[in-house]
Amino acid sequence: MPDSGQTEGRKVDHIRIVLGEDVAAKGVATGFSAYRLPHVALPELDLAEIDLRTTFLGKPVQAPLLISSMTGGATAAEKINLALAEAAEHLGLAMGVGSQRAAVIDQRLISTYQVRKVAPHIPLMANLGAVQLNYGFGLDHCRRAVEMIEADGLILHLNPLQEAVQPEGDTNFKGLLAKIEQVCRALEVPVIVKEVGNGIGAADARRLYDCGVRVIDVAGAGGTSWSEVERFRQPNDQGRRVAGAFADWGRPTSECIREVRAALPDMTIVGSGGIRSGVDIAKAIALGADMAGTAKPALIDAIDERGTAAVVEGLKSFLRELRVAMFCAGCGNLQALRALHIA
Repeated sequence: MPDSGQTEGRKVDHIRIVLGEDVAAKGVATGFSAYRLPHVALPELDLAEIDLRTTFLGKPVQAPLLISSMTGGATAAEKINLALAEAAEHLGLAMGVGSQRAAVIDQRLISTYQVRKVAPHIPLMANLGAVQLNYGFGLDHCRRAVEMIEADGLILHLNPLQEAVQPEGDTNFKGLLAKIEQVCRALEVPVIVKEVGNGIGAADARRLYDCGVRVIDVAGAGGTSWSEVERFRQPNDQGRRVAGAFADWGRPTSECIREVRAALPDMTIVGSGGIRSGVDIAKAIALGADMAGTAKPALIDAIDERGTAAVVEGLKSFLRELRVAMFCAGCGNLQALRALHIA
């Protein structure tokens, strides 16, 4: 296991780079622009009555939107996570924390993830890198991550490209599926498997479903590129060149949603990766997602001097855009939106 100082330094680097550099995917987009929701000139609906409510991880949420996993494990991250969680509680949304490996290694960092005190009711997800199951982590560590934040589920994230180009990356992904299955079978809360911005397609989703995963966050390409983030952390020109070669790598978010839904009708799907508006959320739901996830827009708001208020304001805009999109598409609730089948 790496020392906690190394891990914490990487967390700080990631926040700084995501906020300060151009780390958007290059040459690949989410694919949402290829789809149009039908415009209904006479929707026979009252905008004020559009119903965004649904459930996630067995808990009610006020809209099909989650604040995707971003950070933790560094002192600077604690304020960010609290602002995100307070906003999620205020709006009745779900949230995931960033990878908790740092706090599993060093208990002094646990507080940077603990947000239940400001968000007692929301669906909250713990988070570990799946590859850590090959680097000394096991079921007990997974349980520790869940208990640490009183989570309703555990995200195991898949990030092979990021690890492959990261200077200190963990790159042994052999045998992970069997280890993920062991966690799924024994852990007391649901396991959610997500990518970090390069997408999960039908073949991988089927393998994960067969081993007990019932929630997949496709986290497709078109938003933040973590190979681009790691490019800015490289110590030499060769590292920067190699990481930069993958700026267009991955499967568009819209493609991943469609594929996984067609292959697995019963899978709970989170559509994330480049979600930048409520219209994107509406398209993700219509393409087959149950929920949509967004990260960078909320992170930008969380570091605003207004903190929670800025995050709430930004997410309210997303929800208003979603409500207007549903209204103008003639959909009074999410069931009607899913029935559009715009694919």
